[in-house]
Amino acid sequence: MSGVNKTSDRYKEIRNRKVRHKFFVGQAYEAGIILTGTEVKSIRSGKAQIGDAFVRVESGKVTLYHAHIPEYIFGNANNHAPYRPRQLLLHKKEIREIEVAMQSGGKALIPTRMYFKKALIKVEIALCTGKKMHDKREDLKKKDALLEARRAMKGGF
Repeated sequence: MSGVNKTSDRYKEIRNRKVRHKFFVGQAYEAGIILTGTEVKSIRSGKAQIGDAFVRVESGKVTLYHAHIPEYIFGNANNHAPYRPRQLLLHKKEIREIEVAMQSGGKALIPTRMYFKKALIKVEIALCTGKKMHDKREDLKKKDALLEARRAMKGGF
């Protein structure tokens, strides 16, 4: 046996770190994703990126765009395209809820994380509202205040 820990938490999930900075995150949904075999292997190796990805609902189908899943290193001529659109799997009721929220305006559907649930790969998508520049500055001020408070508590009296 090799010394590799197969239950390692190292590549359990891929997060979109930009989403909390750029958006107010609202209702979240868990969606399945239709992938090919080489895409699954590439995600298992921890190579996927969803920082620039977005989701659209078109004719009752939910599709993930601009998610970068690089080609599998050991793949053959049948390897996948890195930026191809990928269909997400949701219940019809959830799709209708999302469509109504999107039609009300001012909302974007953004993937927040991609993770493993047993042997399946799931994508968490959230209805988000864009932040203005003053909202971002306010968040930075709060973050700095918390950091200073922690430093003061750690430093002692």
